[in-house]
Amino acid sequence: MSEPATQPPKEEAAKPPVSIDLRKEFEAVEIEAVLAQLDQELIGLVPVKTRIREIASLLLVERIRQKMALATTFPTLHMSFTGNPGTGKTTVALRMAGILHKLGFVRRGHVISVTRDDLVGQYIGHTAPKTKEILKKAMGGVLFIDEAYYLYRPENERDYGQESIEILLQVMESQREDLVVILAGYADRMEKFFQSNPGFRSRIGHHIDFPDYSDAELLKIAELMLQEQNYKFSPGARAAFENYITIRKSQPLFSNARSIRNALDRMRLRQANRLVADLDRVLTADDIMSLEASDVLASRVFSKA
Repeated sequence: MSEPATQPPKEEAAKPPVSIDLRKEFEAVEIEAVLAQLDQELIGLVPVKTRIREIASLLLVERIRQKMALATTFPTLHMSFTGNPGTGKTTVALRMAGILHKLGFVRRGHVISVTRDDLVGQYIGHTAPKTKEILKKAMGGVLFIDEAYYLYRPENERDYGQESIEILLQVMESQREDLVVILAGYADRMEKFFQSNPGFRSRIGHHIDFPDYSDAELLKIAELMLQEQNYKFSPGARAAFENYITIRKSQPLFSNARSIRNALDRMRLRQANRLVADLDRVLTADDIMSLEASDVLASRVFSKA
């Protein structure tokens, strides 16, 4: 009579660690490189950078809690970025996606940036497919919705934005372990949007306000932009541009770094036109690199002032 087969011993489930080396964990996820990149890309914005580091620290600790089997719920990671145009909200969203990916809170770490037109249709039955297609593309990463308040237009009874809002709210709750939504826009309009749509406020875990740049910060931004393109201000141009910043900030539709970039593009055009006007001239590298005071002072900003 044959003996019964011996059953292999059952393997015990791996026990969670009782201690974790914090420095090794921090270095392993390589988020310091992303934070350093953010410091290099953006001038100023100290409150924003501080908040991003706080969130990164929170998520690092949350990662450790998960390894130790201490975490009980998945953290709420949806965010609201408020501030004027040109204050770095899109750049910070890109770096935030990198941090989330390195820490294991999103699978892919990409950013899908959209506005109302990408989500809301123009006729019945058009909005749901558009919104769902965008959400499908964003899964595993970050969905950045700029000027999110335009989704809600209560004055128009035939507007389909509410349908997109309802789909977004549902997915922000049911898929929050695979998608982070960042809503962005002017602070006052975002506040009214949240008041009209409390479902969004309850799903937002982090509210970050982006301050306007100071005059000195805008000048430094301009000089860095020029440096990247192998241009520079002459001493006279630099003084003229300081004056330009002061005047431009007081005029309508100023968009911080975005307005500075546009101004520099126009100054480069004026510089090129000035150089080409004298075809008999022999140009040096310094001539081609330098913006002069006349290239700045020809701006309509000064005539309006």
